[in-house]
Amino acid sequence: MKMIRAILRPDKVEEVVDTLSDAGHVALTKMDVIGRGKQKGIRLDNIYYDELPKVMLLLVTPTEKIDEVVEIINETAFTGNFGDGKIFISPVEEAYTVRTRSKGL
Repeated sequence: MKMIRAILRPDKVEEVVDTLSDAGHVALTKMDVIGRGKQKGIRLDNIYYDELPKVMLLLVTPTEKIDEVVEIINETAFTGNFGDGKIFISPVEEAYTVRTRSKGL
């Protein structure tokens, strides 16, 4: 299993979530976050924004589905501009369902 953390533009998140859902990846967590990338913020006219609002999606998926999920996120979230986002993938050793106390996804 792997955990995908995708930090995306807020205006693209619903489209990404809908596309993931249509492909069968319905389980996820969304969190509003604030941060900045390599550009250290953005300047619009005379206003400098040090940190920008983003949304982080968290998904845990079988290892063999990682390429599919990453492709969906990349294609759906893409605008071609700075700030499109970042995807991080980490191993997940175990998962448990609290209600049933069962192990696994």
